[in-house]
Amino acid sequence: MKTTIEIPDALFREAKQYAARRGLPLREVFESGLRAVLRGSRRSPRRFRLKTVTTKGEGLVCDGDWAAIRSLIYEGHAG
Repeated sequence: MKTTIEIPDALFREAKQYAARRGLPLREVFESGLRAVLRGSRRSPRRFRLKTVTTKGEGLVCDGDWAAIRSLIYEGHAG
C-alpha cells in the first residue's frame, strides 16, 4: 500500500542517511521502525527482579544487636 506521511525535514534527512549507510531502501527503514514500535507496544513492562547476591559465607558476621550493627555500618563516618 502506498501512503503519504508528513515528518520533520531533519528526521527525514537522518532516516535517509541511516538508510544510505546501511545500503537499505528508505521504505525498509520506515517499515522496520514501524514494526519495532508496534511490537514494543504489545509487550507488558518487564517486572523488576532483585539480583540474588551471595557472599559465600564471607560476608559480615555480627552477633550483636541493631545498635552494634548500626555502629559497624557508620564506623569511620560522622553520624
